[in-house]
Amino acid sequence: MELIEYPDREMMMIDLADKLASELNRWLMANDRATFVVPGGTTPGPIFDTISGINIAWDRVDVMLSDDRWVPEDHPRSNTRLLRKRLLRDRAEAAHYVPLHCDTETPEEGIDRVGAAVSGHLPISLLLLGMGGDMHTASLFPGADRLADALADDAPPLMAMRGGGANEPRITLTAPVLRDAMSTHIVITGPEKRAALEKARGLKPAEAPVSVVLRDATVHWAE
Repeated sequence: MELIEYPDREMMMIDLADKLASELNRWLMANDRATFVVPGGTTPGPIFDTISGINIAWDRVDVMLSDDRWVPEDHPRSNTRLLRKRLLRDRAEAAHYVPLHCDTETPEEGIDRVGAAVSGHLPISLLLLGMGGDMHTASLFPGADRLADALADDAPPLMAMRGGGANEPRITLTAPVLRDAMSTHIVITGPEKRAALEKARGLKPAEAPVSVVLRDATVHWAE
């Protein structure tokens, strides 16, 4: 794991957006397409605001969330809604979005359909993740109902997840898919998450799911 500390959050967000854009451009110089996986939540919003305006061959980029709540896209708690507002605009509007949702009542009913679409865009070229104070990443929550299955080496790319810290049913990329990303960055802020990061380095994935990606990740932190 590489840890980069920044003097303030604004500098971190701008610098990280530039780093991600550079990696995407380098990948696209050698490959026809790139799969760019990003987190939901409010923390990466400023990164999205910046990178959406950077000159990248966005029409060759497939954008996917690491996880989402199983709610309609226009729901206030939908990660997709936030992504369309902050990332899939300006120059990045040309990107191809791969949704983690379909028109079924539960994620279990739609998992095969969504999973088939996701599989066609793997492995991940560039992965950006967040981390909660409980050391979860994506929707791999400590105490979730199928966490052990999602952490297994033979897990399918996508799984429904309930419980743990998740209020709504969720759908998430699993540990093998996240771990196999070509490049991984994690963005965190504040002393609580810095302490959680240090704690996670000494725990097993069942206790600290983020640990499944820490070994090869670059972690970006600002207070």
